[in-house]
Amino acid sequence: MSGKPIMAKATAVWLCDNTTMTFKQIADFCGLHELEVHGIADGDVAAGVKGFDPVANNQLTAEEIEAAEKNPLHSLKLKFYQAAVGEEKRRGPRYTPLSKRQDRPASIYWLVKFHPELSDGQIGKLVGTTKPTIQAIRERTHWNIQNIQPIDPVALGLCKQSELDTAVQKANAKKTKEGGVMSDDERRKLVSTEQSLGVEEPKMPSSIAGLEAFTLGDSTPEPEEAEPQYDAESLFKSPAPDVEADEDDNA
Repeated sequence: MSGKPIMAKATAVWLCDNTTMTFKQIADFCGLHELEVHGIADGDVAAGVKGFDPVANNQLTAEEIEAAEKNPLHSLKLKFYQAAVGEEKRRGPRYTPLSKRQDRPASIYWLVKFHPELSDGQIGKLVGTTKPTIQAIRERTHWNIQNIQPIDPVALGLCKQSELDTAVQKANAKKTKEGGVMSDDERRKLVSTEQSLGVEEPKMPSSIAGLEAFTLGDSTPEPEEAEPQYDAESLFKSPAPDVEADEDDNA
């Protein structure tokens, strides 16, 4: 059986304390660096870690350890379990702690409301839920729908912001590939949160500064009245006598 033992460092501690195997043999078996095993033997590494007996826990046989002690070139092999054949790691919904499971409906409601492009499968992986629950909240048939308030799953600790960004980008990329037309809001979702927070607002070029108050109207300017031109002689010349007024006085 390939692979490494469980509690590798604790297993290395036990092997260093209870066998005469070389550091390289222990390092290869536990998936550690040889210098790290040397540090374990000196007490500089894994201080306070209790040794984990691989024989008592069915990871090694006593015969395998004896063979390794007699031959420094012997490589330790994990004990083979017939019942473990085919028991690969199961792929399923994300595990959610009991203390946070009551928050899942709120996070599902938030994702359905603000990211409708996400599929049920994507939402299920993000917050660790099932498709029937997601569908019930989408269709507002959930038994407690009246009391559910949308809350960001990142704020609740149900997923990471990077995981949410990746899921949204994949959903939008799929929609674009299928020929769907994205709105401006959906295009903004293609940018991760870190990128969107770092974008500066566009600055107005100095060459057009001050034109924001410009309004459209009659673009033809009204002709201005020409100012009268004066010269020095006309300004300082005495006014002409009033002839009619003189005739009236002589009469």
